Amino acid sequence: MTTKTSELLAVVAPRTVAVVQGVTDDQLDLPTPCSDYTVRGLLGHLYDVVVNFQALAARREVDWSAKTDHLTEGWRDRFAAETGRLIEAWADPAALEGVSAGMGLPQATVGDMALIDLTVHGWDLARATGQPFEVDPAVLAAGHGFMDRMGDTGQRMGAFGPPVPAEGDATPLDRLLGRTGRNPAWGG
Repeated sequence: MTTKTSELLAVVAPRTVAVVQGVTDDQLDLPTPCSDYTVRGLLGHLYDVVVNFQALAARREVDWSAKTDHLTEGWRDRFAAETGRLIEAWADPAALEGVSAGMGLPQATVGDMALIDLTVHGWDLARATGQPFEVDPAVLAAGHGFMDRMGDTGQRMGAFGPPVPAEGDATPLDRLLGRTGRNPAWGG
């Protein structure tokens, strides 16, 4: 069984996993377009995202404040495995029903949050480490739909920085990045 959320996660996940697996140890202290994080910090956050959103799919509460060092032996392969489990968790149609007890949002919105995090943070890491990162048009469309619904709220809550205006010839990815507070031209 699949859902639209799991299908979109399955499209972006291999691209983000490839970027994570391409990060070298000597790049861990580099800055990222997500100004709160170095590559190491963003990898830890993204690991928390894929694990915690598995729990959220099952309507379990999560502790975002728990800080675990995920970058231990075999972390790249563990990230790939956890990302696969994230897709599986959102493939259950029940994961999209009702309201999240922990977040008070529709479960479908919570699933979209996982998608936007996997997409945007995948780009952050790719940009910081000089790797390519392409985003499928369907994922971009879902990301823009999410930002239409939740962008202002996310900005007020500190999840997104102030929007970066898009240039006239901006791509859909550039516009999505700008809406999340990133400068698509970021160069480290």
